[in-house]
Amino acid sequence: MRATLDKLISWTGLVLALVLLVAGGLLTWASVFVGDQVSQQLSDQHITMPAEDQLTTADQKDALAQYAGEDMTTGAQAKAYADHYILAHLDEVADGKTYSEVSGAYIAAGCSDPAKASDEDCQTLGGQRQTLFMGSTLRGLLLNAYAFGTIGMIAMYAAIAAFVGAVVMLLLGLMGLRHAKQATTDA
Repeated sequence: MRATLDKLISWTGLVLALVLLVAGGLLTWASVFVGDQVSQQLSDQHITMPAEDQLTTADQKDALAQYAGEDMTTGAQAKAYADHYILAHLDEVADGKTYSEVSGAYIAAGCSDPAKASDEDCQTLGGQRQTLFMGSTLRGLLLNAYAFGTIGMIAMYAAIAAFVGAVVMLLLGLMGLRHAKQATTDA
């Protein structure tokens, strides 16, 4: 009876090792795919990280100096650029107001009326609105690249854990089969 139980548990462990190997392979593929896509999509945009002399605040220097002058190809670079360069410039456009706030002011001032659109306040609000829209959109896209890059990195860590688990289960399964053979011989 002991040998049968050992065989059942051991074969279950070996099947689990196989499942973990397949999962590890798929997770590795996913990680490589996501990493390649993030790198390719960012490379296609031809964004160069700002040079060190363009970094004006201590926060920018801390976050961006390590990437100064490099082409943007990673999610980490995209996040640093979005959060410490684009956002800093967006905060200067309308005294820290967001696109939604400026757009609301634009609409409330009646600037969508063609007769009033040439008014100086409407021109200012319209320019701020457009700049904030484009900057916020670019920032959001870069943060999506960061999110996908992070997902790819997590997939790689999960792949490593799956491969380690597969090796452990393989060893335990083989040891269990050996023990089942000894239990059969002893009986």
